[in-house]
Amino acid sequence: MKQTSQFVCNECGYASPKWLGRCPSCLKFNTLVEEAIAPVQPVKNAVRAFSGKSKAVPLSRVRYQKFERTSSGIPEFDCVLGGGIVKGSLVLIGGDPGVGKSTILTQISAHLAKEHKVLYVSAEESCSQVKMRCERLGLDGEDMLLLNETNLEEIESSISDEEYVIIDSVQAIYTDALSSSAGSVGQVRECATHLMRIAKSRGITFFIIGHVTKEGTLAGPKVLEHVMDTVLYFEGENSDSFRMIRSVKNRFGSVQEVGVFEMTETGIFGVKDYSGIFLSDTRGIAAGSSVTPSESGNRCMTVEIQTLISKTAFGQPRRMSLGIDYNKLVVLIAVLEKRCGLQFFSQDVYMNAMGGIKLNEPSVDLAICAALASAYYDVSIDKYTAFFGEVGLTGEVRGVAYADKRVNECVKMGFRRVVLPDKNAKLCEKYKDKIELIPVSYVSQMVKLVKNPEKT
Repeated sequence: MKQTSQFVCNECGYASPKWLGRCPSCLKFNTLVEEAIAPVQPVKNAVRAFSGKSKAVPLSRVRYQKFERTSSGIPEFDCVLGGGIVKGSLVLIGGDPGVGKSTILTQISAHLAKEHKVLYVSAEESCSQVKMRCERLGLDGEDMLLLNETNLEEIESSISDEEYVIIDSVQAIYTDALSSSAGSVGQVRECATHLMRIAKSRGITFFIIGHVTKEGTLAGPKVLEHVMDTVLYFEGENSDSFRMIRSVKNRFGSVQEVGVFEMTETGIFGVKDYSGIFLSDTRGIAAGSSVTPSESGNRCMTVEIQTLISKTAFGQPRRMSLGIDYNKLVVLIAVLEKRCGLQFFSQDVYMNAMGGIKLNEPSVDLAICAALASAYYDVSIDKYTAFFGEVGLTGEVRGVAYADKRVNECVKMGFRRVVLPDKNAKLCEKYKDKIELIPVSYVSQMVKLVKNPEKT
């Protein structure tokens, strides 16, 4: 029997006809994954026949293709996608178990089924469970087609003239071309590329649910994200009613776009007024709290950062952060120790971004330092003061993008003063009649303002 698959090393590309625990080439363990071997068509006289259909076209002659967009029925979700669902695209949604991935796609499917043909492929649940969810959410999905299947070839044969197909989930389906179990690296990669070929050749829009690892990243090979047109991350705690969908890749819109949603008994709905979600009512009373205007896609949101410092009971102090990169926290603590004389070597530091949002941009550095200084000196920061700016290893406060937009958001939220980089102060002078601008060039200047608030 002719071999139809081989095992290839993810590190060096070594190919083996059978699985090996250790790659003979790079000597790495557990790096060989199964891949399908494409059949080679024999050509007469060993000469390849070229059709001549593929020709290079000058850029000036390329016609602009206008992408048709369809509303998902949830305006907040359309905003994350860049204005709506693009026909023939692949959208990957990842998130923790129970965060609401299947719920929101069921709502979208029921809305699209009113005017379009929609196929919901449930590989993890029975059709009865999907129907129960629709009834619980009060959805009218009578025209939505349901299919409980895990085999990719059977799923493809079931697709006829549907315009939208939902795959729940890609880790639960498998192809007969590989002998490995569903969810393996080879299966996920082969199924994803096969779905991509179907979508592009037949103009079908696919919504694909993907599992995540314990680190919060999408499980499986990176090619799963590469072949997708849009990659969305569903974020939020199961105990909290608010959820966030973050766009990390979008070929038809801006990346890092964030949509805020609320989980209710009747489904997931977009939150229009999210201004107070990431701010606490008691800010400005206790020390260790600061506010920063964070830019996410086309939106600017004021987010509160809270810090708790306690004396360590062990030789090695503990650092823990939620919503803020751990390495960023460690680096900024080192900057405050070296440039400002704050000693954290005997203190445990805990930091949290309110509302479960993740702050990744450099502009939050100054607010993090302000929260750390406030907790260190046990001095509370005025609740109507905001901070933004990037902090370098030399203690310099560098300018950031969208400074005027950040200041404008602080004005709308009723803040009275904002501490910002000196390089951005000139651009924001148009707001000086509405809010007090406090430019700083070094983080030590900001620390003095926090330590002695009565002098500001």
